[in-house]
Amino acid sequence: MNLWDTNTEKKFFTEALAHFAAAERLFYSLESGKFAYVPKNCKAEGQTLQSRNALIGAFTEKWAKTFFAPIAEKFNLFAINSVECSEIGLARRSKADLAFCTTDSKLQVAQDIKLIFEIKMSVVSNYKYTAPNTVKFIGDYTTHQGNPSLLRSDSMLKAIGKSINIRVSGIESTKIPIVVLGNSPITQSYSHKVDFLKTAGVIQGFWSLNPAPTQNGFIEKTEKLGFQTVQNVQKIEELINDLLCTELNYFSSMVSQKKLGEYICIAYQESTEEAKAEKFLSLIRGI
Repeated sequence: MNLWDTNTEKKFFTEALAHFAAAERLFYSLESGKFAYVPKNCKAEGQTLQSRNALIGAFTEKWAKTFFAPIAEKFNLFAINSVECSEIGLARRSKADLAFCTTDSKLQVAQDIKLIFEIKMSVVSNYKYTAPNTVKFIGDYTTHQGNPSLLRSDSMLKAIGKSINIRVSGIESTKIPIVVLGNSPITQSYSHKVDFLKTAGVIQGFWSLNPAPTQNGFIEKTEKLGFQTVQNVQKIEELINDLLCTELNYFSSMVSQKKLGEYICIAYQESTEEAKAEKFLSLIRGI
């Protein structure tokens, strides 16, 4: 099990070229050659490359399943792509990219889903293609004009939106951790937002599985670990162990301080810490 690196990206290109995609679907055709991204010192020449998106999306979902399957097995769970569960808003057109489940099926009930991953990974670095089959690394993401993975605002917003949709779908979603997987850093403008989302319990973390996306400085982690760059497989296992072995409860509400005080007083009358928590959650949720 290896984390994401330039060899993984080269594998994507070589496999795609060999089996199911022409170079024109994978690279920008510029005067100076064919490139995964337009270098910073070049003009795009009016090109926008959209055809690669579906291909790299399928590759990263399959890669993530292969990477996480052995970890899931350690917890007697299955790592499954494209999970549907109507109870928590995972419809046919909005499936979970990857989930840890107690049963080996794409159709799930909420109680059998133990962890959800939203995957926002892409080609991060830049490569030059020379026919018939040479793909050469030419620079990290700081050398090209693209915004890969979690550096894209639309990727971040889509991940946040889908997670919120799961959270507001009903009480069945309140115990399921949600993690967004990327292979790039985040921008400074999202540092506070990812920490707030983690603290609020909407998303349990944004994790980059690419330990060395550039040799230049980048955000490796945020103050409250809403985002963090994972450096080894052991760290991934530790993070997942914490999520799976801790009884989590998501709750969200906006009530007056007076009402909040009443809820706390009522919950405090219960005999155990667990009972106090259950009572408070039932009150805050209005059930």
